[in-house]
Amino acid sequence: MAPKHHPTPLSGSDRKALTKELGKARAMANILAAQSAEMRAKGEALIQQADKLLCESWNERMWSDGEPIDPSPTIDQAVNGGFPWLEIQCARCKTPSDVDLAAMKHPPTTFVHDLASRLRCRKCAKAG
Repeated sequence: MAPKHHPTPLSGSDRKALTKELGKARAMANILAAQSAEMRAKGEALIQQADKLLCESWNERMWSDGEPIDPSPTIDQAVNGGFPWLEIQCARCKTPSDVDLAAMKHPPTTFVHDLASRLRCRKCAKAG
């Protein structure tokens, strides 16, 4: 049978030192958690700004070339960048319509240009 461990009792000064060190450790943990939250918020803001710039760049290339350009942003990048709506033309009859990207049933990693080429208006979708 293994011997039981009995910690040596702490003297008064040892208890004070331990309490002081525990207090410092708790304070440092709070500081580090606050810094982590701040850095995460800054990072998310930078990612959102990058997604917005990517969408704006793609929109400008689409406007200048007149057709969907590969590569395009993904659905989640477009929504995160502030572009939750996509204006498309039906691939069959060329009827313009707006699509809510946030409500799409496609995976968020789907590229917008792939999605746009597969979308059809309701009339053409019913016609098969």
